[in-house]
Amino acid sequence: MSGEKIRIENGQLMVPDEVTIPFIEGDGTGPDIWAASVSVFNAAVEKAYGGKRKVFWKEVLAGENAFNKTGEWLPQETLDTFQEYLVGIKGPLTTPVGGGITSLNVALRQKLDLYVCLRPVKYITGVPSPVRKPEDVDMVIFRENTEDIYAGIEWAEGTEEVKKVISFLDKEMGVHKIRFPETSGLGVKPVSKEGAYRLIKAAIEYALKENRKSVTLVHKGNIMKFTEGAFKNWGYELAVSDFRQKVVTERESWIISNKDANPDLSVEENAKMIEPGYHMMTAAQQAEKRTEVEIALELMPSHGNGQWKSKLMIKDAIADITLQQVLTRANEFDVIATMNLNGDYLSDALAAQVGGIGIAPGANINYVTGHAIFEATHGTAPKYAGLDKVNPGSVILSGSMMFKYLGWNEVHDLIWDALVKTIEQKRVTYDYHRMMDNAELLKCSEFANVIIENM
Repeated sequence: MSGEKIRIENGQLMVPDEVTIPFIEGDGTGPDIWAASVSVFNAAVEKAYGGKRKVFWKEVLAGENAFNKTGEWLPQETLDTFQEYLVGIKGPLTTPVGGGITSLNVALRQKLDLYVCLRPVKYITGVPSPVRKPEDVDMVIFRENTEDIYAGIEWAEGTEEVKKVISFLDKEMGVHKIRFPETSGLGVKPVSKEGAYRLIKAAIEYALKENRKSVTLVHKGNIMKFTEGAFKNWGYELAVSDFRQKVVTERESWIISNKDANPDLSVEENAKMIEPGYHMMTAAQQAEKRTEVEIALELMPSHGNGQWKSKLMIKDAIADITLQQVLTRANEFDVIATMNLNGDYLSDALAAQVGGIGIAPGANINYVTGHAIFEATHGTAPKYAGLDKVNPGSVILSGSMMFKYLGWNEVHDLIWDALVKTIEQKRVTYDYHRMMDNAELLKCSEFANVIIENM
């Protein structure tokens, strides 16, 4: 007997009670982690639904395991299976170094157009942390997954291809900024309006659905004005065009709050309050700021008298200062929407604040087609392979995310609450045991068993 496939109708996932979900066991420690994780998943489904719902797991191959069995690192059959079954889960994969073979994780995201990398980061009480107030960390990162420098458009130093590109930039485009053209490799950073729109739309819709307080657009637009700066501008553009009655931008909140506090405040006085350097601006720049105030004040019927405080706040932050402020003022961040490279740095840095990447869950999602692959966010750790030692938390929590995505919220809650309870009891694997006082050391499989006991 086997389960049925998930399908999507009118933008909604249709999940049968007996469902087939493909999985990739993973390389290195993958088999240990998967065995522990799947036992937790099955126990949670059984406890939540008493046999009325069930998961049938369908193994597919990728990485070193696939290469050893098929001679291919990412077989077409695996891609076809994820395409057909919509939702799957995977352990850590090995990508061979050199030889022009792209990251298997990146390849899966691009081939299935999984444009959102979803990384929730929340502190669990008792987990060792290098920061003073890790309990302030409760963020959800929406990282654009298919563009930016991860598109893989680059040419190696000294090749004929890179010489052609440099020549074109020099002679056709008048670009003379490459300091050492004879010894430079080059890459291209595509950031599209369509790509930014769909990523930011997903972040805003998530924030509204989950009653989060803000969406921060993280960018380096002060330097890369036409890529990262455009991402920021497109984000605000989308927010106010598609979600006008549900959102307020940070600058709009200042303008409206000023007017709430002083109804007789003139447009120019308001402009001076939101722009301390107003008096140093040109006449044209001042006129632009007054226009901004006038447009914001048109929202007074729906956003005035403090109504804006119940709206979703849309704001932005420069990437480098964000990496500082998530350490010093983490409670000011909630949902974050950002580009590929920024999101990569930020999600791993935040994971370190709440206990490390070994317990950080992740997902790659296309909210239009419904396709999603939930995954371990850490590496394969081959030196620990087969030792039943490592922390399976990343896959377990990724699985709990998957069940929530399917609408099986009871399973998500059982897994999350039981894992939290297990850590609070100080019954942990070696990575946490070495940093906690009076903790009980558990093997990978034992950790899973205790989670099941705590459901």
